[in-house]
Amino acid sequence: MLRPAAPEDAAAVAELERLLFGTGAWSLDAVAGELLADDRRGVLDERAGAVAGYAITMLADDTVDLQRIGVHPDHQRRGVAQALLRTVIDQAGRDGADRMLLEVSADNEAALGLYRREGFAEIHRRLRYYPDGSDAVVMSRPLKAAALAATENEEHGSV
Repeated sequence: MLRPAAPEDAAAVAELERLLFGTGAWSLDAVAGELLADDRRGVLDERAGAVAGYAITMLADDTVDLQRIGVHPDHQRRGVAQALLRTVIDQAGRDGADRMLLEVSADNEAALGLYRREGFAEIHRRLRYYPDGSDAVVMSRPLKAAALAATENEEHGSV
């Protein structure tokens, strides 16, 4: 079941963060801050009363940044990340954003494949960005508002 994340979910999200990201995990205080901030949105996937996955975004003007997305190892490769991603993309479009940005390790082939299937394209690389020395791939995806504007511009002969 997908639902908005609430401040009381911070401990469960922080626990999953530690499992997924180890020393790079957000602290409980950082997660709580993310879930309380006005310009942030969080979505959870709950299964059997436990957090199976989560996504957190940040809205900045007309751009939404996918801050974090994580899925418990027991639920990976079952469509959880895709459902979370599609949910935050739809929400970002409703919030009026024109595009979504994210960054992902160049070594994370599964995530790169998901993002490409969902319409993201690489726009930049940050060389040796992560502690393990891997590059960060910066990706962007136009949202519905941008796609609608582009279609209207084409119909009216402007670019």
